Amino acid sequence: MGFSVSGSAALIFVAAFIGFGMFYTATANSFEQINDARDAQADTTLEQQNTDITVRDVTYNTAPSPDDYVNVTVENVGSTELSVADVDVLIDNEYRTGYRSAVEDDTSTELWLPQETLELNVTVSESTTPTRLKVVTGPGVSVTEVI
Repeated sequence: MGFSVSGSAALIFVAAFIGFGMFYTATANSFEQINDARDAQADTTLEQQNTDITVRDVTYNTAPSPDDYVNVTVENVGSTELSVADVDVLIDNEYRTGYRSAVEDDTSTELWLPQETLELNVTVSESTTPTRLKVVTGPGVSVTEVI
């Protein structure tokens, strides 16, 4: 056996070693990302299971100005801390923004803790009386109520 056979065998061995190293690195990173995604999904599912809200009161107030108001009182009856900024309101399947909110009469807080109430004052300017309200929390848990 000459040097050419030994040299080519060594070259093939080194190429196989480098190829396996690249394959292992790529697959290990992929499996790590998949496991991280599964953990994040499990955390999200647990948060959704621990989140629960209920509407205590909904009133529709006609104001002397052109805009009317829907006042909503929602209680956090779950065990998850919620963000007021992540709460979405839909009235008659129309997404609403710019509403006033207060947690336990505090308008400056952004944290809605368990057993606390969130009061929302949503402006409606339609010519028809609103009939349905939906409040959605950050984790995706929602409640629907007839006005």
